Amino acid sequence: MSESSSARILIVANRTAATPALIEAVRERARRRPCSFALLVPQLPSEVPFGDEEARKTLELAIPLLEEAAGETVTAMIGPADALLAVERTLIHEHFDEVIISTLPARVSHWLKRDLPRKVERLQVPVTVVRAKEARRPLHEPLHFAGP
Repeated sequence: MSESSSARILIVANRTAATPALIEAVRERARRRPCSFALLVPQLPSEVPFGDEEARKTLELAIPLLEEAAGETVTAMIGPADALLAVERTLIHEHFDEVIISTLPARVSHWLKRDLPRKVERLQVPVTVVRAKEARRPLHEPLHFAGP
């Protein structure tokens, strides 16, 4: 790929698709060189029997923010609940120069626990992991249960 050509970047995200960390990563990529972006949202496993409404809501929220950061249209895609399968299927049909995997913080990220970034790297594409910021304090008080 020549230095002047546009890099194609696949973003894989679900709950973190509209987080400040991801928006800033897209903005930074777009500043460095011409890029085109696609957002792939794997369905949540719990929504598979009921359709893709939650994934559509995620896209509706995230796409305008990502487009503002990218300075151009971002392609929206919905994939199967298995994130690795979703990426594999996408890469079979389209070429991307990089994959950005946007995850929840490490302590709660199922994708990191399942080693998704390393598995995607095995598909011969560079991977960048963007983690959402972790809260500095507990966001709720521990639940106390009263006895009978």
